[in-house]
Amino acid sequence: MASGAFKTWVRAKHGYPLEDEEGRRGRRSFRGQSREDLEADRKIALLSTENERLTGQISRLEERIAVLERIATDPAERVAREIDSLR
Repeated sequence: MASGAFKTWVRAKHGYPLEDEEGRRGRRSFRGQSREDLEADRKIALLSTENERLTGQISRLEERIAVLERIATDPAERVAREIDSLR
């Protein structure tokens, strides 16, 4: 009986499908959610993380584009003066 409980705990911890008393898989989980619900929650978490990463990347790229636009539209002598002032 203890080994069965241990197997169930390991399966639930690592996301493997659980079996009910009749050997059917995936109808329940360690905390009462189905395997499909757990997979959906995991996908949502992964997509949220990826969305945050991509949003940050877009912000950085927008800042770089703004700098490049400023450089491209400014007169050449102004850019040369700024470069000389940095030396």
